Amino acid sequence: MFNKAFGKSGDVEAGARAMYPMMLESPELRWGFIRKVYSIVALQLLLTVIVGAVVVTVHPIATFFVTTPGGLALYIILIITPFITLCPLYYYHQKHPVNYLLLGIFTVTLAFAIGLTCAFTSGKVILEAAILTAVVVVSLTLYTFWAAKRGHDFSFLGPFLFGALIVLMVFGLIQILFPLGKISVMIYGCLASIIFCGYIVYDTDNLIKRFSYDDYIWAAVSLYLDIINLFLSLVTVLRASE
Repeated sequence: MFNKAFGKSGDVEAGARAMYPMMLESPELRWGFIRKVYSIVALQLLLTVIVGAVVVTVHPIATFFVTTPGGLALYIILIITPFITLCPLYYYHQKHPVNYLLLGIFTVTLAFAIGLTCAFTSGKVILEAAILTAVVVVSLTLYTFWAAKRGHDFSFLGPFLFGALIVLMVFGLIQILFPLGKISVMIYGCLASIIFCGYIVYDTDNLIKRFSYDDYIWAAVSLYLDIINLFLSLVTVLRASE
């Protein structure tokens, strides 16, 4: 009965194979949810590239933040705003169209901050980091889908990744207050890259198995942050190695 319910014997109504063993929901519905989430993430990344490219190519924007007395304060506000937006976004992530409005604010402000970071980084480093990020994200995504199909579960990574993230944040704070040099920055970037690789696997596994259909915004935000943080971590490593 299980095989027929999920298309393993060619059932027309099911239309697709189970994505993982003992799957109790319709594979078609889950695939529809996954496509919706990845569509949102793709639009977020496209918007990030556009905003970042404008900030990098229009030099007066970056110059304003460097030469103007209030530029640093405005830069700090731009960095903080996306994380402040996450609070109402989490509360309203199932309420349309407020969730899309908050998602747009979150994406644009974060993209602007990323653009300012890239404006003071060499084009070679940005290109290398972008290529590495794309290869890693695609590889880990395909691996997670393959592993889930064979019954592997990555939910156990949650507590370890959260603990590692806390250590990383404390490490970053220490680095800001007491700079330890390029080697320390490179170690920080390498640790961050490994942690966010783990988060990509963890959140992709949640996308396949655990996120409810109404959590498409929050699922997209999770994956988007994983990708962006991985990119920034790789930029940190490559910039320190120059």
